[in-house]
Amino acid sequence: MSRDRRRGPRESRRLPRWSEIAPLLASAPRDRDPVRRRLARAHDIEDLREMARRRTPRSVFDYVDGGAETESTRRRNASAFDDVEFLPQVLRDVSRVDPGTTILGRPVSMPFVFAPTGFTRMVQHEGEAAVARVAEREGVPYALSTMGTISPEDLAAAAPGADRWFQLYVWRDRAASRRLLERAAAAGFTTLVVTVDVAVPGARLRDLRSGMTIPPTLTLRTLAGIARRPRWWIDVVTHEPLRFAALEEAGGGFAEVVDGVMDPGVDFGDLEWMREHWSGDIVVKGVLHPRDARTVVDCGVQAVAVSNHGGRQLDRAASTLAALPEVRAAVGTDAEVYLDGGVRSGTDLAAALAHGADAVLVGRPYLYGLMAGGEQGVSRVHDLYRQGFLRALALLGVTSVGELGPHLLRCPPAHGPRVTTPVE
Repeated sequence: MSRDRRRGPRESRRLPRWSEIAPLLASAPRDRDPVRRRLARAHDIEDLREMARRRTPRSVFDYVDGGAETESTRRRNASAFDDVEFLPQVLRDVSRVDPGTTILGRPVSMPFVFAPTGFTRMVQHEGEAAVARVAEREGVPYALSTMGTISPEDLAAAAPGADRWFQLYVWRDRAASRRLLERAAAAGFTTLVVTVDVAVPGARLRDLRSGMTIPPTLTLRTLAGIARRPRWWIDVVTHEPLRFAALEEAGGGFAEVVDGVMDPGVDFGDLEWMREHWSGDIVVKGVLHPRDARTVVDCGVQAVAVSNHGGRQLDRAASTLAALPEVRAAVGTDAEVYLDGGVRSGTDLAAALAHGADAVLVGRPYLYGLMAGGEQGVSRVHDLYRQGFLRALALLGVTSVGELGPHLLRCPPAHGPRVTTPVE
């Protein structure tokens, strides 16, 4: 038998016709908007983070991206989700999946809240108003920080239809705190978010090393960063100057305001004081210990947010996902429980809800989007979460938020052997 016969019949070759090649070369029409083109290349939050890093002075990016001391808690928040193992259900009809639910009795398009962040217009000039407009369009809440760069009244004008929450640091001057509450209530804010994990500022070493100040000062280090990111600086100086809602009440400089806001004497009695002066819902943010969670709920609040301030306060604090189940067990059904920290995808969102959260708060990721592309970048962040959440629900074999639960998880606990939860 010849070599050719052992190999089988020879394949014939020919030159392809143009009509066969042309469809392979066709591409989608080029978007004329450079921001949309850039954002279309972002397929996850890490892509947006890298875009933000390239477009923002290092000191400003590090302010957003960094954490306290060794940043171990910041890393643990995200890595805790890497240890989650799902037990997906199959042969379920998932042709129609509904990500909607309610938060504090109000309907939302998915269990997602844009968390409060300070100095937002410092990272990108559109700032809080851009985030609130996205929240309004997409049907999810947005929380304005006490240290926001827009007043409660102006935010209400920018996004009148949004479910607006107001985040409060309890001041040493309780009268000033009360005036802020009155302004927020008059501007139509529905919910008060009381942050309780900032008795003193955390040691944010990246900021110290970069010479970060607020507002930015023209040191040699910041000048070098500005020279590499001129577009950011031009945007900052050609728009409204940075101002802070807290400054309007305190009438002092930034350092004096921070010193006045960070009251190490705050205790559970202050929650009762707030309940007297705020008629809406109250969320206590910054809870990790289950006994604390039970106590704040007994003080009459409607929700607790399991949070370690994004790893920006106490380094080596427990990750929020690890702390969530015990907090959920302590609270039971007496209040809603949210998770804040480490949620970087729609799949992470599904994991948090399966662990017992009613919703998640997201901060850093939308700041990456804001730095990468302004309001369009924030919209891209929302879309990535929503698309990923819908996909996760379908692949888990569930069609609604209420069907998520621990029966879909196989998670190694913080200590001890792996435990498998029986499938329902």
